[in-house]
Amino acid sequence: MTALRLAHRGDWRVAPENTLEAMRAALAIPACDGLEFDVRASADGVAVLLHDATLDRVFGVRAVCDELSESELARLGVATLESVLTLANARGGGPVPFLDIELKAVVPDALPIIESARGEPDGGLRRAVVSTFYPDVMAWLIRERPTWPRWANVMDLEPATIEAVIDLGCQGLACNWRAIDGRGLARAEQADLAVAAWTVRRRRTVNRLERLGVVAIAAEAAALDG
Repeated sequence: MTALRLAHRGDWRVAPENTLEAMRAALAIPACDGLEFDVRASADGVAVLLHDATLDRVFGVRAVCDELSESELARLGVATLESVLTLANARGGGPVPFLDIELKAVVPDALPIIESARGEPDGGLRRAVVSTFYPDVMAWLIRERPTWPRWANVMDLEPATIEAVIDLGCQGLACNWRAIDGRGLARAEQADLAVAAWTVRRRRTVNRLERLGVVAIAAEAAALDG
């Protein structure tokens, strides 16, 4: 089984993670099937791409994301969700890139933007899922967009974890690749849950996970190149 190869926060070898430049570089890689990225809100409620709550690690700025306006964040290089979705939809040559849109918080502004870019007439999403580590964020998403495909981000495939994902009402899960094995995948399959893996840097790990049957891999470095 060939898994979707999703660029983990874009190609950070070319530009800082989650930036528009990193996403553009990833989409230029032939083996890249899509993108995985993180969404937070600015102080004025605009959906932006940033993994951490602060800008210290990526941008070297001692500031908190939700304390800066969208325009202030833009001057520092933080991309808006809308700009990245526009970029992804404009990619030519082949299928529209698959997107794993990871919500780091409740971001109301993100929903209409995603809907406009990837919404289907039946209320679903075209080649996209929304994921999160946080049960409260997932519960909010289910209330607001109950028909959207959802993945719960998890650390393992133990029975209790599978049960929790089922209780959340998700269609799949994204798991730390080190915890994925045949038994865990069998549990997920019995529960009718798709399994994706994060975060892989080596091609041989990609090969092993594909043999096991994961549907997608958040890849970076050599694993992204094919």
